[in-house]
Amino acid sequence: MQGWIRSGVVCVMGGLVLGAPDDAFAQRVEASWDPVAAADYLDQRQSWWMDWPTAARDHGTSCVSCHTTAPFALARTALRQTEAPGAVESRMLANVETRVTAWEEVEPFYTDDKYRAGKSLESRGTEAILNALILSNRDAAGGMLSPTTRQAFDNLWALQRTEGPMFGGWPWLDFSLEPWESATAPFFGAALAAVAVGGAPDAYASSPGSALQVSRLRDYLSRTADTQHVFNQLMALWASTALPDTLTGGQQRAIVDEAIRLQRPDGGWSLSSLGPFERRDGTPVDPESDGYATGLVTMALQRAGVASQVHDDASLQRGLLWLRQHQLPDGSWPASSLNKERDPDSDRGRFMRDVATSYAVLALTAQP
Repeated sequence: MQGWIRSGVVCVMGGLVLGAPDDAFAQRVEASWDPVAAADYLDQRQSWWMDWPTAARDHGTSCVSCHTTAPFALARTALRQTEAPGAVESRMLANVETRVTAWEEVEPFYTDDKYRAGKSLESRGTEAILNALILSNRDAAGGMLSPTTRQAFDNLWALQRTEGPMFGGWPWLDFSLEPWESATAPFFGAALAAVAVGGAPDAYASSPGSALQVSRLRDYLSRTADTQHVFNQLMALWASTALPDTLTGGQQRAIVDEAIRLQRPDGGWSLSSLGPFERRDGTPVDPESDGYATGLVTMALQRAGVASQVHDDASLQRGLLWLRQHQLPDGSWPASSLNKERDPDSDRGRFMRDVATSYAVLALTAQP
């Protein structure tokens, strides 16, 4: 931000004007955020999740959720000031390792007999991706791929589709819940798999033992990206920065342009604008800017290197400023369900705030 402010470029309602910033603007530029409060919020929520009876699974484990556990793992690593994980993060990692090492013994998150046909395989595909993502992210901080993470990747590749329209992707949970458990969510999952593979240390993505599977993954994402809604395309943009040659330069540019077009006048983004989302209870989706969408967009734009383009960077900096201005007193960022109207202060109502807080952290810690 400092670079383009010093050069006299001030962004106003999506346009660019020349001149020095006024006092009010200068004060907004100084807006800061509280990483300690964010860490405390995330720890409290992840601890609650692991103790929540509904999240409990066999072998003394808990479900690895898309809304709380997986984003927590990424954000908590980004927030750590020391190499050693804290108590909550260590417990979460132990939970994931238990499920990886006991892969043949643990039950799927959701089984065919308790839910409906297909859920066991969908659960396995979903969990295999999330386990690999969490452990790869941990190992990246240490610079060495652990045996357990290699096993997580082995579990992942064993479930990769090798034929049909989903060639290169994975079975993924579909409970008609947006944006992570729906008919379009397998693409979301494959993008996370690419982040896991691309971020793994020891040059895992280019190792001979995974070359064929990685090629299939790249093919799936590049082949189907143009047909996805913007939320999924932003996930693909992120994936393409972790695993190069996943998208073409033209595909990346188109996603950046569309994301910038959807930026709201206040500088943020609204999750409801990133797809054709409708709530199941008939209530209107929230059109206001939220922490999840704004965090995802600004994180992806930074990783894609848009700061080198003046117009793109102005949009990015307005988004980051929105994040710095909108952290809530409890350390979280606001976001609301795409599926039904929920009390934002209830435990279930906080799921969206959990993921919003994690992605806000990822965006704000990605700055130079």
